[in-house]
Amino acid sequence: MQDDPLYSLRRGSAPLLVSVPHAGTRIPDALRPRLRPQALQVEDTDWHLESVYGFVLEAGCSLLVPRLSRYVIDLNRPPQDTPMYPGANNTGLCPTRAFSGEALYRDGEEPEAAEVAQRLACYWQPYHDALEGELRRLRALHGYALLWDGHSIRSQLPWLFDGVLPDLNLGTADAGSCAPELRRRLAAELAAHDGFSHAVDGRFKGGYITRHYGRPRQGWHAVQLEMCFSTYMQETPPFRIDEARRDRLLPLLRRLIGTLLDWRPDGGAA
Repeated sequence: MQDDPLYSLRRGSAPLLVSVPHAGTRIPDALRPRLRPQALQVEDTDWHLESVYGFVLEAGCSLLVPRLSRYVIDLNRPPQDTPMYPGANNTGLCPTRAFSGEALYRDGEEPEAAEVAQRLACYWQPYHDALEGELRRLRALHGYALLWDGHSIRSQLPWLFDGVLPDLNLGTADAGSCAPELRRRLAAELAAHDGFSHAVDGRFKGGYITRHYGRPRQGWHAVQLEMCFSTYMQETPPFRIDEARRDRLLPLLRRLIGTLLDWRPDGGAA
């Protein structure tokens, strides 16, 4: 296990790395006085995903988990801070608004360009160095590498999207981040389970991590799964995990991860 102040990386022998880039909750002490009280509750965290995806370690997969909150730096945004979804409300590399649209910072305390660049170098880059390094290690071992980018979100957030999200949202950058057959198999697994609604490359097509590291021609195949909080936890503070909901979800998550591990670029079976 690589235990860094900014992240933990548990390395496995299987060709799959699971990244949960928004699972961190820590805010540096020096930053806390600049944030509004509500922001200190880090409500837009992808809660409990390190625990929910803990089963992948049993399958020999790698697991990468950050420690810092996305309010400090969003690890799933491009370093140039370009919008992930042009024409819609977005949160940026160093967010100044929550998913509700409310301001995160006290008046006049938002980070300026020099601070954003510093956070990029000190916080964003080390995570991505670890992520890319692990993918390179896995490709060297197996001839290819798989990346599962795990996320979760409230099912209703009017500032970001209309209506209610499907329970499970698979993103493959419109079929650009992984092999078509892998996308087809994962979509079929979702469709075969009528207990959860789902979408494939709908509102969530994959963020920067999926789009950047999904390089099928180079042997890197990446997918994102955005799950609604309601599939495994309470959607309101204190955001406790709901064991009954989680236990209903886990068999499907295990099948999806198993589908990845069973797939081979050459069409063979595990």
